[in-house]
Amino acid sequence: MERRRQPKQEKGAPKWMVTFSDLMTLILVFFILLFSMSVVDATKFRAVADSFQNRAIFDFYPSIIPFDSLNEDNDVKEKTKDNVHDPLRDVNNQEKDSNQELDRLLQEVQEFLVENQLHDVISAFRDDRGVVLVLQERTLFESGEAQILDGAKPFLIKVGTLLEHIPNLVKVEGHTDSRPISTFRYPSNWELSGARASSVIRFLIDENKIEPYRFLAVGYGDTRPIVPNTTSENLQKNRRVVIVITDPNNPQSDL
Repeated sequence: MERRRQPKQEKGAPKWMVTFSDLMTLILVFFILLFSMSVVDATKFRAVADSFQNRAIFDFYPSIIPFDSLNEDNDVKEKTKDNVHDPLRDVNNQEKDSNQELDRLLQEVQEFLVENQLHDVISAFRDDRGVVLVLQERTLFESGEAQILDGAKPFLIKVGTLLEHIPNLVKVEGHTDSRPISTFRYPSNWELSGARASSVIRFLIDENKIEPYRFLAVGYGDTRPIVPNTTSENLQKNRRVVIVITDPNNPQSDL
């Protein structure tokens, strides 16, 4: 009887072990790479990535312009970044400059009031609208009139001089007390308050080089008292002209 030949067994590890070993090696390298990326310095990694991007590609596709060094490439990028126009940065700079101009204007007005002892009849402060100047009636006009007194002109000239150096819009408000008026020229407090606001604007334009389009005259009559019209002192406080040098950074301050 003929004996069957046993298949010859090859020595060494099975062939599939080679593929399995390669797979395990690749997985190990992959996890090592992940670990190294998780702790690598971001700046160094970016530099390495940029160098691969710039070098590997252009080694196969040569460029007319040689890449001398990574440092030179980074310098070019930094210079380009500095020269890029940033609209947001421009807006922030404009807002900062506008705030500084209003602050300087307010400071100069307050110094003028102190030097001329006008704090009792004129107040200057800043709020959301901008710089606000409140002038009592007795500083500017005779009772029931809208012609500017000579004593008020130096202060208005000072204000006009300051307005020449800034582009801000200006709102001039006329206010009266609740006592009625009925004359040929001013049939009611509406006409009187509007005429007073217009007189102030006309004086500022005539005495200084200020564009008329920057102004708005408003007559509120007796509709916006700051105190109740119950005493003679309160009536005097409500008779006033308010000059608002608006803040362009505040949308609510637009004329």
